[in-house]
Amino acid sequence: QVQLVESGGGVVQAGGSLRLSCAASGRTFSSYAMGWFRQLPGKEREFVAAFSRSGGNTYYADSVKGRFTISRDNAKNTVYLQMNSLKPEDTAVYYCAATFRVKFTTTPVAYDYWGQGTQVTVSS
Repeated sequence: QVQLVESGGGVVQAGGSLRLSCAASGRTFSSYAMGWFRQLPGKEREFVAAFSRSGGNTYYADSVKGRFTISRDNAKNTVYLQMNSLKPEDTAVYYCAATFRVKFTTTPVAYDYWGQGTQVTVSS
């Protein structure tokens, strides 16, 4: 069993920055792929960024490429999402997720474990 706890959400003006954290517990952190997703009410969960299981590769949605950076600290069992140049359309609940089943995926259904989510609101 893996537990994921996100933090770092909040309200920020357009052009500002936030850093989200996701602390993991319950299994060797380096043995699973990690991803960040976001969701608006009534919408499907959307892929944002991910690390491959080895941690050697990162992947981003086109909408955040160049503005967001995913990183991980295996010693702290934590994955981060640094979000810069935020836009109002980035407003959503952000979730981190983990999977052992595949090396890497952008598909939400392939992730086995999810955090509770943290709200990010970008005002114009």
